[in-house]
Amino acid sequence: MMNNCRTLSVNAVSEAVAALCVEANLHLPKDVATALELARQRETGALASGILDQLAANAQIAAAQCLPLCQDTGLAVFFVELGRDLRLANGADGAGGADGDIYAAINEGVRRGYAEGFLRKSVCDPFSRANTGDNTPAVIHLRLVPGRSLRIVYMAKGGGSENMSRVTMLAPAEGWEGIKRFVLERVREAGGNPCPPIIVGLGIGGNFELAPLLAKEALLRCLDEPNPQPDLRDKEAELLELINDLGVGPMGLGGRTTCLGVLIKTAPCHIASLPLAVNIQCHSARHGEVLL
Repeated sequence: MMNNCRTLSVNAVSEAVAALCVEANLHLPKDVATALELARQRETGALASGILDQLAANAQIAAAQCLPLCQDTGLAVFFVELGRDLRLANGADGAGGADGDIYAAINEGVRRGYAEGFLRKSVCDPFSRANTGDNTPAVIHLRLVPGRSLRIVYMAKGGGSENMSRVTMLAPAEGWEGIKRFVLERVREAGGNPCPPIIVGLGIGGNFELAPLLAKEALLRCLDEPNPQPDLRDKEAELLELINDLGVGPMGLGGRTTCLGVLIKTAPCHIASLPLAVNIQCHSARHGEVLL
């Protein structure tokens, strides 16, 4: 079994994570840029259209001048798939004798990336509010999978949108209608706080801690990638139309474009529960991934 193992240095992991943090914060994903462009074509209000033009210009300036898309460069969130036949080793070339620590390697990458990319450090103690100074620790979700590779998916999650997110435990009898009511009320209450046009990730099912994780994972799906489940695809389209009918508009100042996409991920749940999590993402939906 050991003969099938591959060795990867923790330094290679840190370097890849550092580059990922910088790249994602400077360049808007293509699917998001395309969604904003399509929204601009549909928008009829002068103020809303002007804001969408400014968002497009901001993305162009950030890419051209190597500047962050937003001053809030986010809490670093990672979804990691570690192959069972991959061994992490200390040492620059992976030849170190001791096994490497994946958590330490990722946090070192965040530390380097946020320093080298001049990205704002936004992590602090919840009570003293003392800043950790390097945007660590990151939030890391690790999954063991078959194979010899390491897949790292990064999301820069800003405070404005995260603060507008909610989790609730609905009664099963409330069903889809109850889910729609809760989501629409949440978006209406959030208004301009999460910097719309937003992307709405929904986690439905599981339990109290799994639903928010599903919602956050849902946000990683590209906007131009259809939901693989036809019934969920229809539900996403229905909710997207209802959210945009609210008229919140870009930056909460009115218009037809409140939301760029609704992304749903589900899991089986207890017969007595209907967990629902709403994770709102701002228009600057920064994420990226690397395969090592």
